Amino acid sequence: MKNVRFLVQGALIAAIYAVLTVAFAPWSYGPVQVRIAEALTILPAFTPAAIPGLFVGCILANIFGGNGMIDIVFGSLATLLAAFLSYKASKKWLVPIPPIVVNGIVVGFILNYLYQMPLVATMGWVALGQFVACYGLGYPLMMGLEKYKDRIFKV
Repeated sequence: MKNVRFLVQGALIAAIYAVLTVAFAPWSYGPVQVRIAEALTILPAFTPAAIPGLFVGCILANIFGGNGMIDIVFGSLATLLAAFLSYKASKKWLVPIPPIVVNGIVVGFILNYLYQMPLVATMGWVALGQFVACYGLGYPLMMGLEKYKDRIFKV
């Protein structure tokens, strides 16, 4: 039963991430982006199923993004690393930091390569967009889910 719950939670997170990213496509892709779905990067604080869920969701979203294999592979691996580091965060307020830093660096490099924009600019814009999504949307989501975590993320 535990394995089924893990699989279902991961699949639901992947689907929600992908749908939110594609639904808000004008804000989700490009050199300046705020992925609404990045608010979900707080979920590893509640369940380890969020780690593969966010990774698979990001792969699916990046397939639709139009930035090619470099974004599908490296952008998604950045999300995997950030999700793992968020899972390991020792305090709740630290949970959103890994997606901001990891994506700021990795996706910043990807966008620098794809759009030939200055590296500092692409890293800065990605990190700012991540900050808005992760602390502006994700942190309040985390505080709201905290009350219901035993019912929603039962292991």
